[in-house]
Parts: sequence; C-alpha cells; structure tokens
Amino acid sequence: MSDYIVRATAADDQIRAFAISSREMVEKARQIHNTSPVATAAFGRLLTGAAMMGTMMKGEKDILTIRMMGDGPINGITVTADSSANVKGYVGNPNVVIPPNYAGKLDVGAAIGYGTMTVTKDLGLKEPYASQVSLTTSEVAEDLTYYFASSEQVPSAVALGVLMEKDNTVKQAGGFIVQLMPFAEEKVIKFLEDKIATITSVTDLLEKGMTPEDILEHVLGELGLKINDKIDTQYYCNCSKQRVQKALLSVGRKELLDMINDGKDITVNCHFCNTDYVFPVNELKELYKKL
Repeated sequence: MSDYIVRATAADDQIRAFAISSREMVEKARQIHNTSPVATAAFGRLLTGAAMMGTMMKGEKDILTIRMMGDGPINGITVTADSSANVKGYVGNPNVVIPPNYAGKLDVGAAIGYGTMTVTKDLGLKEPYASQVSLTTSEVAEDLTYYFASSEQVPSAVALGVLMEKDNTVKQAGGFIVQLMPFAEEKVIKFLEDKIATITSVTDLLEKGMTPEDILEHVLGELGLKINDKIDTQYYCNCSKQRVQKALLSVGRKELLDMINDGKDITVNCHFCNTDYVFPVNELKELYKKL
C-alpha cells in the first residue's frame, strides 16, 4: 500500500500540517463505483480531504462523515473516515457527464452545484456533533477551507487534486491541509499566505514526483518543518453479512415476516463498497426466530 499521510508542525508549532498521497484510494473508489471522470475527481477530492481530517480525531472509534449536497447532476457525495485514515463513500450519480469548464478542466463545481456541506463527528458522546455550511465554489478544497474557518474557527489552506489518465483511470491524487494556530505571528501568517499563492495545483507537484513530505517541505520548509508521523491510508469498507443481518433485524417483525411471505430471496447492497448480500427465505426465517 503506497498511500499515506504525514502529519507535521512548523514555525515552532504555530502551524500544523497534513499531506497525503491518495492515488490508490481514489482509483479503488473509481473501480468500485464505476465513476465517470468528473465524478472520480469530485469523489476523490472529498475522500482525500476526509482522510486527512480523520487523523485529526483522537479516539479509536471516532467517525467523521462529510456530505456535499448540491443541485448539480452528481446528486451529492457522502464520505466517512475514521481516526486511522480508513475512508469510504458513495456518489449519488456516479455516471454524471458534463462539459469541461472554461479552462478545459473537469468541472467539479458544476457537477456538485450550489447547496450545503455537512460535517458530522461521532466522538462517542451522547449526540454526534454536526455543522453545516453553504458551499462556496463546490470545488471541495475551497469548501473545506470555508468549513474550517466558519465552523472550527481555524484559518486553513486546503489543496486537493485528482488527475485522470486518458483511459479514465487515476494518474495522481493527493493534497495538503495547513492550519494556523491561534498564537501564530503576523510574519508567519504573511509568509504562508504568500507561499500558498505561488502553488498552481497539487497535481502539478505530484506530477513532479513529490511525496507528501516533499510537498510540506515545499510549502513550509523555510519555517522549520518537523515531520511528526506517517499514517497509512486506504479505501476500506467494514461491512459484513453479520452487520447486514443486524440491519434486517432492526426493520421489525412485521416487515421481516412480509419478506418471508413474499417467498423470494432478499438482496441488500452496501452503498460504500457495492457488495451484494443475499438472504434466502430460510435465512430470513432464522432471523425471524431471533426476534
């Protein structure tokens, strides 16, 4: 597995930073969901951002969910991540095809459209914490930047990129998140703003062969970058037939009995990994006995 995230600090802990290589993750998502190029770009950016945000959580069982719901033809994107940087998700319309934007690039913003981004954190408390913001550009990175500023009051620079091959497989994917701590000095803020302004795109850096460490060195090297750790990241779904059985048990006695009386096998599809779980009538009867 070659995808990984590095976590770092710079400027005597006035800055914290994350960078990721995510090509394998995004390509696996593309294969599972058979996404079109523009859907792969949108989905891949959100998966990449969510993986880094997952590592910001501290609890082993903490779960982050990000939903981008707009009026565009992609019909929304949902992604979840855990604190170990395992991510999964799905796209409302994975086959969406729209013309390129004015620059000849995949038009992620038009595919998603105007709407909202909802970030939910399940930290094992009584109620999950949820925050909703309006989508700004719907290009994903800018929307996450706005989320951090408005909901978490953390000034951040988020850069995400997915580059496609001509055969519609994923050539490059990755990104970075750089955040200023509340005690950051003005000269540090100014340096960072100027440096970020010089970066054309993450995929340009990846195409030059840069690793996540190289990317952070490029952005923060002059501010005393310290790499703290390296975390493997992957597209991973933890569904199983046992989990699906629990879901079927939760529908209630009457609904389960109706399924049995229909006399047909039931197929349950996992949205995240596209796996079908088949329950013959005799298995449904066994489940019913448990109720």
